[in-house]
Amino acid sequence: MAFDIEMIKKVYSRYEERVNAARSLVNKPLTLSEKILYTHLWDGNATETYDRGVSYVDFAPDRVAMQDATAQMALLQFMQAGRPQAAVPSTVHCDHLIQAKEGAQVDLQRANTESKEVFNFLGSVANKYGIGFWKPGAGIIHQVVLENYAFPGGMMIGTDSHTVNAGGLGMLAIGVGGADACDVMAGLPWELKFPKLIGVKLTGKLSGWTSPKDVILKVAGILTVKGGTGAVVEYFGEGAQSMSCTGKGTICNMGAEIGATTSTFGYDESMERYLRATGRADVADAANAVKEHLTADAEVYANPELYFDQLIEINLSELEPSLNGPFTPDLYTPVSRMREEAAKNGWPTKVEWGLIGSCTNSSYEDLSRAASIAKQAVDKGLVTKAEFGINPGSEQVRYTADRDGLLKTFEDLNATIFTNACGPCIGMWDRVGAEKQEKNTIVHSFNRNFAKRADGNPNTFAFVASPEIVAAIAISGDLGFNPLTDTLTNANGEQVKLDPPTGDELPEKGFAVEDAGYQAPAEDGSAVAIDVDPNSDRLQLLEPFAAWEGTDLKGLRLLIKAKGKCTTDHISMAGPWLKYRGHLDNISNNMLIGAVNYFNEKTDSVKNQLTGEYGPVPATQRAYKAAGIGSIVVGDENYGEGSSREHAAMEPRHLGVRAVLVKSFARIHETNLKKQGMLGLTFADKDDYDKIQEDDVIDILGLTTFTPGQPLTLVLHHADGTEDQILANHTYNAQQIEWFKEGGALNIIRKNQVK
Repeated sequence: MAFDIEMIKKVYSRYEERVNAARSLVNKPLTLSEKILYTHLWDGNATETYDRGVSYVDFAPDRVAMQDATAQMALLQFMQAGRPQAAVPSTVHCDHLIQAKEGAQVDLQRANTESKEVFNFLGSVANKYGIGFWKPGAGIIHQVVLENYAFPGGMMIGTDSHTVNAGGLGMLAIGVGGADACDVMAGLPWELKFPKLIGVKLTGKLSGWTSPKDVILKVAGILTVKGGTGAVVEYFGEGAQSMSCTGKGTICNMGAEIGATTSTFGYDESMERYLRATGRADVADAANAVKEHLTADAEVYANPELYFDQLIEINLSELEPSLNGPFTPDLYTPVSRMREEAAKNGWPTKVEWGLIGSCTNSSYEDLSRAASIAKQAVDKGLVTKAEFGINPGSEQVRYTADRDGLLKTFEDLNATIFTNACGPCIGMWDRVGAEKQEKNTIVHSFNRNFAKRADGNPNTFAFVASPEIVAAIAISGDLGFNPLTDTLTNANGEQVKLDPPTGDELPEKGFAVEDAGYQAPAEDGSAVAIDVDPNSDRLQLLEPFAAWEGTDLKGLRLLIKAKGKCTTDHISMAGPWLKYRGHLDNISNNMLIGAVNYFNEKTDSVKNQLTGEYGPVPATQRAYKAAGIGSIVVGDENYGEGSSREHAAMEPRHLGVRAVLVKSFARIHETNLKKQGMLGLTFADKDDYDKIQEDDVIDILGLTTFTPGQPLTLVLHHADGTEDQILANHTYNAQQIEWFKEGGALNIIRKNQVK
């Protein structure tokens, strides 16, 4: 039986009534996305219509999911909310704090030793507050959620940007910061701007070397890393129905890379097959009873241009396998053009590593298709020219793949089987030689490929592809290798060609597992004690942030004017810094160390206006804080793109940054800033970015009359005695302005609890 089946049945029991109420109100057919949104309104049946991209709306998500790196801060905040138990079904998954180095057994044992304090903390908090706990080695959060918790038509939030993976099972699953998760677990409504809708019509059918990964790589090439911002991407058409459930999950997963709020597919037979194969026949039966409401109304898909704000059409029969990169997941290159593009751009073509796994591509189907290429290589006398690493998505997938011989096939090619965890995808990879910072190329089936992300080396050129293309290119050792047309030389000097991959959507003998790694919480957690050592360098209890002082902010120093791409990886790096995710002061020592300073083109080097000397960003900001001086961060387009990590907002808040002023924000990061009581502002005129000078002292005026829709005025006091006044826009509504005034959303929860 499924987890939380009674909750799922309750959701379905009200579906028809709520869909009908919404359809009657808006007086038109509904998309799937609209059905899920309207059936999860906090106030019940819809009583008003909402403007896409404009209206802020309160929702009631069905569940919360957290991974260990972000769960620490989320649960540290929840512990202050004064609630005895999580108000909705919630889970914690230990997948981020396991470094890939030697192989699964050794790496997992080392992680359990090094991060024992954190794992024990998370386990005890979960036990106390009624939260399901998935132990280290149980699997990657999004694969485990897809296997156990996702259900068609549901709404879920998660403290990871790739929570959107659950759209493969027809959910609206949305990545958030820990403060949002805290609200929902505390029984409060969750606020979201009603999203715009992008429709992607898929015609034809995938075949040969082309996979679901190639669909989202193509979409990323079309929409770019910010083209989906503020929108739900809804996939439909005959091509969508011909794909597997886990393939749909892959497409939704990488929707995070186009900035989409989330992505989803309508309920179909592939989802039903997956539910039954993963032991959730009861969910499939319940979904079947309301299946007409778990997809868009027929008129929508018949005339999609009338119902979506933007429409994209992709013919899967004509789609070509591709690789996206380097350094950004939206740089699209079909495999047939890669050799030409690499030569033109100076990309190294010798491939050092091929990596398969991550939350994007670690299902049984993914491993089976990649293994079919590996088996051909063995049978045809080929050896891999690149090193090869595999991260299974869950213990259930690993156990089943091992039973069916897939892992042995990889090992026959000298592949290293890493832990069922994120590993290299999030920078948890102790790669030999990375410290030399040599120019090199890797290919992987992950979702992101920002500079330094996988191994810390800024000169690693990382390319994103499907598992089967990764396998083929790793075997060839050549970035320009096109498996559709090219041949390879085997040990006997013969020219051999790889056949297209084959694989099983679901294991023929069914899934199997001995210990999935799940720990159920105590029935009554009131007696469970949670101890945090005050001398710990891994965990630190939170102190409330100070409330706004009630005046305009004057005399702010410019901390940094970030140039170009500034993702959450640049603002708060992962990799070795993950160990400090539960200690706000310690992890604040990585604040903005990856951002490029506009004035000297360097990272982690900014001018201290108190001394005139250049130094690290965190140390400079600590000097301002010690002197009682606030500061401001200035950024470029799509600032805060990437991970949902709220540390990228909490670190500046903790160290005394008062405002972030940019050309545009990524959605989650802007929300995280608001939740922590920060000012997130955008240039009314983007050209004003050029007016910001290195020694500027900045005033922010208009805060005493801070009002939705009304810009604020910034006065730039330049070192030469001149001034510029510029306008800054914001998207704060009345409630969010209260977050700012109170010093953060959590302070309001605390205040209400005291009352």
